Amino acid sequence: MDAPAFLPGLELCRRFYAEAVRPVLEEAVPGLVHSAARIGSGSEVLGYDTARSTDHEWGPRVQVFLSPRDVARHGAAIGALLSERLPKTVCGYPTHFAATGEAGIGVMRATDGPVHHRVEITDPATWFVARLGFDPGEGVTTDDWLSAPTQRLAEVTAGAVLHDGLGRLGPARTALDWYPHDLWLHLLARQWRRISQEEAFVGRCGETGDELGSAVVAARLVRDLMRLCLLMDRRYPPYGKWLGSAFARTSEAASLTPHLTAALAATDWRTREAHLCRAYETVAALHNRLALTDPVDPATRPYHSRPFRVLHAERFTAALAARITDPAVRALPPSGAVDQFVDSTDVLGRAESARAVTRAALDAQEP
Repeated sequence: MDAPAFLPGLELCRRFYAEAVRPVLEEAVPGLVHSAARIGSGSEVLGYDTARSTDHEWGPRVQVFLSPRDVARHGAAIGALLSERLPKTVCGYPTHFAATGEAGIGVMRATDGPVHHRVEITDPATWFVARLGFDPGEGVTTDDWLSAPTQRLAEVTAGAVLHDGLGRLGPARTALDWYPHDLWLHLLARQWRRISQEEAFVGRCGETGDELGSAVVAARLVRDLMRLCLLMDRRYPPYGKWLGSAFARTSEAASLTPHLTAALAATDWRTREAHLCRAYETVAALHNRLALTDPVDPATRPYHSRPFRVLHAERFTAALAARITDPAVRALPPSGAVDQFVDSTDVLGRAESARAVTRAALDAQEP
């Protein structure tokens, strides 16, 4: 059988729920109050999926949310009934997921037997705690915001709510839509601080003949500038695979991309530094247009008495910090959110680990 024409995953999931899952739910427990969504992990949730995505963990998938009581009473029976009653295909795509050699990874496969489906049956609080480490229905604390990787925040606020009979998903996603204002200023300040800490190293490495080291530093700075632009655009920066795709949708992507690309392609530190300086000045001008602080001179300048040109990005950190009025946010240490000081997939991919390391950072550092 020929493969069907590619259908964006979110649209496939919408049709899977409407045409296949919801009828089975209504048959299983008439009048069952539930919500349904396609949120969480998966390229289709962020809208970046392509035909390549169909090779694993992509396909007819949906979360069905019930009350905790209904999960206990009906969850297992509904899951079994779905295995028996779901159609074998939706829009030409198999609804059955076969196991692969990797734990938990499945791929769409035709089947003549029961469907091993990707309908997750859970309750909202359990699902959000597993993804984020907290339930936004109970409120979102500063510690919650700081310990939630931006990839996870993107996953739970993107995608689609297909039905919200419980009335829980909409309010939860609204609560997580973006950071409180003063915390946003704090995270912007921390991102500028990251840039200030390394911007002089492009020249210093190059001056010693270490062009490779200079290029590595430049790549780190490019990544930090891209994440900064996303934060300025009030978009949660995704993890590495989709960072460029997300950055391309920001307001400054068209003007910045040539400079960032040239900085990465440069083979000598002076050319690399020159392109980075143009990028710094572009992002600095964007900061001023946002009018979050008094204007800050966007021009680059010498790095003290050394022959390197930098922005002195700490000036933007100070300007933003001066506009924070919430005493609790003003008292936060300079580490920022978890993915501003941790770059480990093993930590950021597990809510309990991200919360533990954030709590340790908050406890250990002085503001």
